[in-house]
Amino acid sequence: MSDNTKNAELSEKEEKKAKKTKDADSKKSKKSDKDKKSVFARIANWFKDLKREFKRVSWPTKKTVFNNTLVVLSVVVLGSVFVGLLDLGFLKLMETLMNL
Repeated sequence: MSDNTKNAELSEKEEKKAKKTKDADSKKSKKSDKDKKSVFARIANWFKDLKREFKRVSWPTKKTVFNNTLVVLSVVVLGSVFVGLLDLGFLKLMETLMNL
């Protein structure tokens, strides 16, 4: 009976191994099907996915865009004035030091 048990265990292991091999083969075949698509089909799929993603985007309203643009422009102008004043101050400081 121990021989029958060993044979049964071996056959179970072989079945599991065969199943794993079959699963791996089926995964490989799925990959190869994907690779078989033409370049144009893959490009078309990319654009379809892109269109789907654009539909998911929450676009801001015109008022929000306008307000944000004003904030950015204000910060840029104020930053430019600040850097210009610093530059002028350092220029005057250097002229003062050079004349000593």
